[in-house]
Amino acid sequence: MQILAASGRPGPPVFVVRALSKTYGSGETEVRALRALDLDLYRGELLVLVGASGSGKSTLLHILGGLDTPTSGSVSFLDHDLTAASEKELTRYRREHVGFVFQFYNLIPSLTAYENVELVTQISERPLDPAEALDMVGLRQRMHHFPAELSGGEQQRVAIARAIAKRPDVLLCDEPTGALDADTGRLVLRVIDRVNRELGTTTAIITHNSPIAAMGDRVLRMSSGRISEERRNAVRANPEEIFC
Repeated sequence: MQILAASGRPGPPVFVVRALSKTYGSGETEVRALRALDLDLYRGELLVLVGASGSGKSTLLHILGGLDTPTSGSVSFLDHDLTAASEKELTRYRREHVGFVFQFYNLIPSLTAYENVELVTQISERPLDPAEALDMVGLRQRMHHFPAELSGGEQQRVAIARAIAKRPDVLLCDEPTGALDADTGRLVLRVIDRVNRELGTTTAIITHNSPIAAMGDRVLRMSSGRISEERRNAVRANPEEIFC
């Protein structure tokens, strides 16, 4: 399976990935994380990536986010050639265009929720007000609490608020519900779904939890560094209905 375009999406893709390969190590320790992968990702799309550990999902996400570089192939985001970009250019790309949400929240424990979000807005050109970002994730009343005073789900929502506060074009989520119980996980998914719908943020979610695939516009299954299956959901499921 090669070029996977989101048929029916208006306009050109925001990401164009061609023949993308990534190899770690060499000789007997060589690991081929991605193998000649092609992908188009469209503005406002919510993409869900599923597959076993080691299938290449996180490697792909890190390359799309400018956190890693491919061994061969090409990746472009709009008019940015990420393959040819310098480290300085990738840093600027991440700062201006990409929000990240990981399984672990990476909040600064000595700062309040508001201050954790505010840090990002200080280096952004057109940020949301930190209070507005926290309001979007339902935490306006908790903005002056420190991470240790928040539940795991609340900390993850602060992490999402931090990611969206700079109004990113792209939101990349790696196992965002992996450390959460089912009810809290659904709440976090609802926030991600709202951000995608209301801000039009192109969103990709990595998950081992196959029911989450129902909330995406498109689902890609990865295996051994390749995209082994693609399907499109006729209707996106309500996150409240997903069994995490």
